[in-house]
Amino acid sequence: MRFPIPLLILAVAPSLHAQSPPFDIVIEHGRIIDGTGSPWYSGDVGVRDGRIAALGKLTDAPATMRIDARGMVVAPGFIDMLGQSELTILVNPHLPSKIFQGITTEVTGEGGSAAPLNDVIVAADHAGYEHYGITPDWRTLEQYFALLQRQGLGINVATYVGATQVRRMVLGDADRTPSPVELDQMRALVREAMLQGAVGLSTSLQYAPAPYATTDELIALASVAAEYGGIYATHLRSEGNAVLEALDEAIRIGREARIPVEVWHLKAAGKSNWGRMSQIVAKIEEARASGVDIAADTYAYPAWFNSMSAFVPPWAHDGGTTKLLERLRDPATRARIRRDMETPSHAWDNEWQEIPGPEAVLLSVVQDPDLQPLQGKRLSEIAEQRGTEPIETLLDLLVEDRAYSYVAVFGMDEPDVALALMQPWVSVNNDSQGTAPDGVLGREHPHPRAYGTFPRILRKYVREEHRLTLEEAIRKFTALPAQRMRFADRGVLKQGMWADVVVFDPETVRDLATFENPNQLSVGMEYVLVNGVSVIANGKATDALPGKVLRGRGRP
Repeated sequence: MRFPIPLLILAVAPSLHAQSPPFDIVIEHGRIIDGTGSPWYSGDVGVRDGRIAALGKLTDAPATMRIDARGMVVAPGFIDMLGQSELTILVNPHLPSKIFQGITTEVTGEGGSAAPLNDVIVAADHAGYEHYGITPDWRTLEQYFALLQRQGLGINVATYVGATQVRRMVLGDADRTPSPVELDQMRALVREAMLQGAVGLSTSLQYAPAPYATTDELIALASVAAEYGGIYATHLRSEGNAVLEALDEAIRIGREARIPVEVWHLKAAGKSNWGRMSQIVAKIEEARASGVDIAADTYAYPAWFNSMSAFVPPWAHDGGTTKLLERLRDPATRARIRRDMETPSHAWDNEWQEIPGPEAVLLSVVQDPDLQPLQGKRLSEIAEQRGTEPIETLLDLLVEDRAYSYVAVFGMDEPDVALALMQPWVSVNNDSQGTAPDGVLGREHPHPRAYGTFPRILRKYVREEHRLTLEEAIRKFTALPAQRMRFADRGVLKQGMWADVVVFDPETVRDLATFENPNQLSVGMEYVLVNGVSVIANGKATDALPGKVLRGRGRP
């Protein structure tokens, strides 16, 4: 007997539904924003075995747990395109500053990376390891990944291999060009890291010893990463006066190494460059039109954050921190350093010349306990307290804190910041390590972006200023970065994808962290799921560690 097709469906569907195992979680009655940029729709999300098992109407479906998302947005978990947590995740694997923003995946490794390591690098960087109480007993990315998996992770983590890292493995901190044999050794280290799961090659070309690398050296290394499906991500050689030339270099590397390019924390840095973002955007658009796969990301604050030693010209870093401190202690060499800082330059990003004034420099993180009372103070205030010139105060602090200090620098113009964020090929990065308001990490005074980047964009640029729609902001947080990083099974709410999911009220989600009081968790995330497990439930952390190490495509 033949049945009409609709009747057959009605007869079979209930029995199939009844035979299906229950969902682990059903998120019901939410406004689903799937990450693609499409308008929201009403529906339910079913999660089973860590993945999205169904979307639609699941009111009657059996489930171990149900989440009522009525009036809230249900979206993919946010992807931090530059997270910097490779060490702090070993201090606090829950990374509360990240999960309370809705971040479920972080990409890290800016020029330097967790590995490869050798004893010389460990000795040179001992201050950083000591600061966090970490024993760096790994030497390869494989060993580092194994350590993360044994410990447990609150979020998913992926990493680049740093061009600076492999350079230091072979050349140390010296300002010189590698021989052909040394370059082959560096290429072999990149190949090894890619096979172990690095997602690409990264550079941070403003910070010594990275500026000592030539473009040809970087092309040679990036070409290896390209063989394994990697990406070339870069902190440009200049973000200030020579930013367009620095973009030309990145575009050339992408073209000649045949590798996609990601420009980290896109900015027009320094007061003489305010208003130049339109030129930067035009340069990138031109490269994209010519067939170069180049995109960028931003943290959308008007202040950057870096080592105070970045104020010192690159030549003074030759040989590493020990040599830098020797030069700062020598009156004649210190005078030369000061003269270079006081002289406008196109050859390097002379931040001292580009800040509006010493009040634009905020001392944020120090190593020496005796200097901790100065955290959160402006350089102008510290100089006044000490009765010294601001530039001399800065150089004194570098010596006193063994060149460890970090500062927030107010050197960008808000219209430039907004214009960068609004570009369709710009995603979002935190550019800050995961941290916490308590413990060892809570003693620092970080940039507020560490706690607030993603909620701040939702509050400021979506809800208050209407520069982005909610759907477009979510796309920048999810599908766009997933596409850039080749995370084929994340970034979109779709059946079969890993269940990295956030549930939040779009009217109340907001950042609380400020430059004056940064150690404040963002609010508004009611539920955050990582691989189908809640790390936030009912607005509170659960202490679960369901994150995974995400490896690049070079991993066999």
